[in-house]
Amino acid sequence: MELGISTFVETTPDVITGETMSHAERLREVVEEIVLADQVGLDVYGVGEHHRPDFAASSPAVVMAAAAPLTSRIRLTSAVMILSSADPVRIYQDFATLDGLSGGRAEIMVGRGSFTESFPLFGCDLKDYETLFEEKLDLLMKLQTSEKVSWEGQHRPAIHNLGIYPRPVQQPLPVWIASAGSPESAVRAGALGLPFALAMIGPVHPLDFASQVKLYKEAAAHAGHDSSRLPIAAHAHGFIAADTRKAIEQFFPSTYARTNVRAAEKGLPPYHRADYDAACSFDGALYVGDPASVADKIIHLRKHVGVTRFLLHVPHGTMPHAEVMEAIRLLGTEVAPRVREEVALWEKNNL
Repeated sequence: MELGISTFVETTPDVITGETMSHAERLREVVEEIVLADQVGLDVYGVGEHHRPDFAASSPAVVMAAAAPLTSRIRLTSAVMILSSADPVRIYQDFATLDGLSGGRAEIMVGRGSFTESFPLFGCDLKDYETLFEEKLDLLMKLQTSEKVSWEGQHRPAIHNLGIYPRPVQQPLPVWIASAGSPESAVRAGALGLPFALAMIGPVHPLDFASQVKLYKEAAAHAGHDSSRLPIAAHAHGFIAADTRKAIEQFFPSTYARTNVRAAEKGLPPYHRADYDAACSFDGALYVGDPASVADKIIHLRKHVGVTRFLLHVPHGTMPHAEVMEAIRLLGTEVAPRVREEVALWEKNNL
């Protein structure tokens, strides 16, 4: 069972002061967070791609490259790259570069993107949302398996027996498919035999994602892959403090503000304190509490959904850097050892 952190490198207005930190300051904070995550023994750190003023990371590979020489064991992944609006060749080259700088610790996690600002920015048409992803994933898979590539598609110029450089340390460079719950994504990832990541965000119940995992494993088995060996990740918002009540109260202001911004943008109903409290419950989608309660909730997810990796998304919105660093420390030093020990014992007894 792997545990880690993910971030969108948010630069939203501080809920207390109303001030917004610069992109440069937040990027430097994230590098410090990655270094701490490595020091406290976490397995993976993920950075998501966005192209808005309230997010600072339009290039996750560059952010993680800054942390690569400062870390020694933590895996560095996108979470996610918006493959539909990107050039797969450039994505592969960027992460192959990161793989070299980190000594073989890079991963690519791709998705279709719930934010669509990148489509007009890079000259892509939203009406091609599905076909863009399918075609570019096909090219990325070819890049993953061959140094010289020949490929032809509808949305990108053809490639005729051209080499792709630099070459990564890992062969192949790991590629994950991420989804917010689309059955089609689960089937696609399984059929290709690729690791699968589930975004458990919003008004959802984490255990409901068991049906997605079932679809994924069935598709993998049907395509001839050993589904028992395929990694499955969960990505969920959360926060850890020494005391559960303290964690809940510290995480609420930024979560409330950020969620209501997104609700207004998407035409959804306002987010209320009752929604937040329900999500913080044992069955809810927020992993907020003291180390023991968060660990128990992750263990429950492992047992009933089947995930083998858990990424805690923190912060949600803008929070004090010291509070975020403490949450990372607690995840690595107190939550992770408990989860690993109990999951290992459970797996041993259930073989």
